[in-house]
Amino acid sequence: MINKQLIAHRFSRAVESYNREAVAQKQIAHRMNDMLAHYLPERPKRVLEIGSGTGFLTRCLMDTLHPEKLILNDICREMGTCFTDLLVNKQVTFVPGDAEKLSFPSGQDLIVSCSAIQWFISPGQFFERCNALLSGRGYFAFTTFGKENLKEVATVTGNGLHYHSLKELEQALQLHYDIVTASEEQIQLTFDTPLQVLYHLKHTGVTAVRQQAWTKGDLQHFCDQYARLFGNGKSVTLTYHPIYIIAKKK
Repeated sequence: MINKQLIAHRFSRAVESYNREAVAQKQIAHRMNDMLAHYLPERPKRVLEIGSGTGFLTRCLMDTLHPEKLILNDICREMGTCFTDLLVNKQVTFVPGDAEKLSFPSGQDLIVSCSAIQWFISPGQFFERCNALLSGRGYFAFTTFGKENLKEVATVTGNGLHYHSLKELEQALQLHYDIVTASEEQIQLTFDTPLQVLYHLKHTGVTAVRQQAWTKGDLQHFCDQYARLFGNGKSVTLTYHPIYIIAKKK
C-alpha cells in the first residue's frame, strides 16, 4: 500500500543527503539525458518534469535541451529549495504536490520523469493523462524500476513496492504511444555491512515503504539474514533495476 504522505515525509528528510547517497539514481538520470539527446528529433520548447527530486535530470536537461519553458514537479515541497538559482528566471517554475492529482498545462513537447513512477498508485492512468497534456508531436520519457529492484531488502524484510516489468509497461503505453526505445539494466552497489545498506536507503528516501520503527531485534535479524544471503564475508550487495522508456504520442 502506497502512503503518499509518508513518501513526501521521508524524501523531505533526505533532501540534504540525497545528492551524496543516490548514486544509482544519478547514473540513471544521466543515461536518460543521453537517450533524450540521441532520440529526440528536435529540441522540445516546453518540458514538464515529474519527480524532479534534487535535480539530477533537471540540470542535465537545462544544459542539453535548453527548453524555453520548464515546469518542475515533486511530491516533496522541500525539493524546491534545490532550484533557487533556476527559479529566479521565469523560464522555470516549481509545482509541488502529487502528480497523480495535480493539473498541469497542456501543450507540452516533452514530459519526462526519472525514478518516480514506481511510487504511483495508477501508472496506467497517469500515462493516459500525460498523453492528453502532450502536443501533437510530443514525447513521454521516463525511468522507473523493475521487479528485481532492491530484491535483497524485499527478500529479508518481506516489504517492498509492487514493480512492473518492462513488458507490462510497454503494454500499458501502447494504446496512446508508439515506443521509440525501451531497455532495462541492473546496477549492483556494494556496501561493507547491511547497516550501511539501511543508511543508504534512509538517506535516499527509499524507506517510505516501511511505516513502523526498527527495534534492536529487527536490526539484528535484518543484518544477520542480509549478510548470510547476500554477503561474501567482506561486503554485501544491493541491486537497482532501472527501466528506460521513450515513447511518442500517437
